[in-house]
Amino acid sequence: MASTRDGRYFLRVGDTCQPELGDDVLRLANERPGRPWEAMESSVLRSAADIGKVVRIVGGIRASSRVKDSVKEKSDTELLTHYGLTAGDNLTRLGVLLLGVTADRRALGTAPLVQAIKYDEQGQKINKWLWDDCEMSPVEMIDAIWREVPDFRESYEVAEGLYRRSVPAFDEKVVRELLVNALVHRPYTQQGDIYLNLHPQQLEVVNPGRLPLGVTPRNMLHASRRRNEGLARVFHDLGLMEREGSGLDLIYDRLLSQGRPAPDIEEGTD
Repeated sequence: MASTRDGRYFLRVGDTCQPELGDDVLRLANERPGRPWEAMESSVLRSAADIGKVVRIVGGIRASSRVKDSVKEKSDTELLTHYGLTAGDNLTRLGVLLLGVTADRRALGTAPLVQAIKYDEQGQKINKWLWDDCEMSPVEMIDAIWREVPDFRESYEVAEGLYRRSVPAFDEKVVRELLVNALVHRPYTQQGDIYLNLHPQQLEVVNPGRLPLGVTPRNMLHASRRRNEGLARVFHDLGLMEREGSGLDLIYDRLLSQGRPAPDIEEGTD
């Protein structure tokens, strides 16, 4: 990695150069071009994969309208190699994340852990849901979280003349897109839980790690960069996300079309 002669590092974003300090230098090292975390081989044999997860992933890909027929015609073994889930006789780290058994996924050390916490008007915790046992892959987590948090299915009534109409408190597509964004774009080279903080007037999603290099809260609608290319590819082909960076556009569109506030995007030091 290049630096100035006196040992300083800078990152160019648009027309400006900003200094990289402290942990930012490690972040720069982790995200520089090179062999991605997903493609690194693990010590887990292909035969040790969870058969149920393999069947669901392979079946979902073959049933997807986004996958070419030439890909669907591959054998199960070829299909897993095509998506970078296996390398030779072993699973890659991406393969362990999506296909591994619980013990192997936990041994990765960076498998996503999710906490959903509900707060009352005084900011006191009144309920909590955890997905921290590494039993589910990121693909399975989305349905599980939407299904197990009852608040996501609450609704309220609004008057329409002589009638009243029931309006969902949470838009399912928005919540699912937020979950996909949190799971696919988090840095899998560092630990940290994903938090869903349910306040009376808002839902706050907190993801570990900084935004990808070159992406800021101000240019997120225009800048598109996938931190985990292999994971994004699997999610896209399973019909869980788009790949052209339109997920945030969908969130803005659905919230504003329903008369709800636009989302606030913030980036902290961690």
